Amino acid sequence: MIYNPASIKLPEASAYQRKITGKQTHLYLLKNTNGMQIAITNFGGYLVGALVPDKKGKLTSVIIGFDNIEGLIKQKSYYGATIGRYGNRIAKGKFKLDGKKYSLIINNGPNSLHGGKYNFSYRVWESKQIDAQTVELEYLSEDMEEGYPGNLHAKVIYQLRDDNAIAISYEATTDRTTIVNLTNHAYFNLNGEGNGDILHHVLQIAADKYTPIDKTMIPTGKIEPVKGTPFDFTNPERIGKRINSDSEQIEFGGGYDHNFVLNPHAISSAVATVTGDKSGIKLEVFTDKPGMQFYSGNYMPGNSILRGGVKDIKRTAFALETQRFPDSPNKPHFPSAVLKPGEVYKTQTIYKFSA
Repeated sequence: MIYNPASIKLPEASAYQRKITGKQTHLYLLKNTNGMQIAITNFGGYLVGALVPDKKGKLTSVIIGFDNIEGLIKQKSYYGATIGRYGNRIAKGKFKLDGKKYSLIINNGPNSLHGGKYNFSYRVWESKQIDAQTVELEYLSEDMEEGYPGNLHAKVIYQLRDDNAIAISYEATTDRTTIVNLTNHAYFNLNGEGNGDILHHVLQIAADKYTPIDKTMIPTGKIEPVKGTPFDFTNPERIGKRINSDSEQIEFGGGYDHNFVLNPHAISSAVATVTGDKSGIKLEVFTDKPGMQFYSGNYMPGNSILRGGVKDIKRTAFALETQRFPDSPNKPHFPSAVLKPGEVYKTQTIYKFSA
């Protein structure tokens, strides 16, 4: 496909209006003073799309998505979803909390993924637009929904800032000890949605270590150095340079689908930087979370029709999901994901664009 950054637009708000489980869905279109635009729907808390200026100043669609809510409902790849109650995998869908065993819904081989079969990305959130650049979403996840204990009140605020950053703020409280790991699963192609694979994007991750996985994609429990492995992105490197390495860990993930142990950092320091080789658009990721899942789109099915009529072909987008580590509830030496009554789960991730 010829690189045409102006060929894809954000969907019309009317294309995302529908009644689901008796609740009305909406699409919110936000725009900053630089002309950057993003779209958010209260169905699943999805970040539907983003248009950012490239190196020539032309708006480029850098987050893949759908022209209408029907396409979003049919897909199963979490394209832009708010993920909860627990992002990533929990081994065999089981964990113990305060001496009690819990069993979650299994939806990914032998494991539970992204909160279960009807996770937060399938729910209609209460929503309101705070101002021209801010949307607030709220959802009450009831006690034992998908197997998780406690009534969890979750809040997500999307803010489009004037420095071309999307700030996503998460907050949650519970009335019973539970586990929480909220994240966003936006898929990026910085050359523009539908403009080829992401193998020539240049990536840097501020992580000297990562968590190896087994054949079911659950962390083994080890925390190992990235040096000398295909997972070393401590210096800028093409995503595709080592993606087909013979390393067993790459094979287990079908490419990159691993948690990186972020070096000690403040939210003011970027934990990852990616640059599109054609567009010159740079994405910086800021977070206060301890880990980040880098997913290179290995399992994109190629059967969903995205905006502009293109398909979601393998490795035509990547995700950088900030998080607590996968399977943390079963690995005490991993950062805790436990939330108790009286505590407030509060975290933020920022995706900042420039060219």
